[in-house]
Amino acid sequence: MASESDIHLYTTQTPNGVKISILLEELGIPYKHTKIDISKDTQKEPWFLAINPNGRIPALTDKFTDGKPIRLFESGSIMQYLVARYDTEHKLSYPEGSREKIEVTNWLFFMNAGVGPMQGQANHFTRYAPEPIVYGINRYQNETRRLYGVLDKHLSESKTPYLVGDKCTIADIAHWGWISAAGWAGIDIESFPTLKAWEERMWARPAVQKGANVPDPYRMKDLLADKAKMEEHAAKSREWVQKGMREDAEKEAKRGGK
Repeated sequence: MASESDIHLYTTQTPNGVKISILLEELGIPYKHTKIDISKDTQKEPWFLAINPNGRIPALTDKFTDGKPIRLFESGSIMQYLVARYDTEHKLSYPEGSREKIEVTNWLFFMNAGVGPMQGQANHFTRYAPEPIVYGINRYQNETRRLYGVLDKHLSESKTPYLVGDKCTIADIAHWGWISAAGWAGIDIESFPTLKAWEERMWARPAVQKGANVPDPYRMKDLLADKAKMEEHAAKSREWVQKGMREDAEKEAKRGGK
């Protein structure tokens, strides 16, 4: 692999953000990265919106095969791009047209359309809402548990170490950041023993640990082990999440009044 590349990752310490840094580390691709401080609304600044008009992380830029810059956003799209272009030896992927490649896509979409959105809402109602809303907490925690059950059953029945065969793929990497943060959403990972074993297997991979520490040290496991620290971190996060929601609401109200 070349010692230099044109890849620049824009990210922060979230389950979606670490997907890409872990993938880049697994592939052994050199890259630059810039921290996007979402607590300070860096993702809403014009320069970043020029890269990702949706104002979310992760985002990535690269020099495309035609020699011109290309911007990528949405974690699943970035992951598919990186393996399609750079994983020519299929270290983390399967050949085009294979059954396994299709199965990887199944689980990648399962993550992006299911686990991520549902657990994200569980996070919000469990940690960030200004007051407890029991219906919201129950709705999204229960749906997250259901999806965890699907993963646990699949891993148990397939008897493979990873979601598709004996190879760690983007399907596994996409899920890991969320599953490793189960407790943050109020989910007891002990209820899903096969999935827990898979998470531990993923965490044992050096590239996962290295990528998880981009752009900041990975703290989730430590937070989940210390209830006081977890509550303190949640309170700080709740403050800026609510502030951002108020500002967005005010902005949209002004837009609607024009």
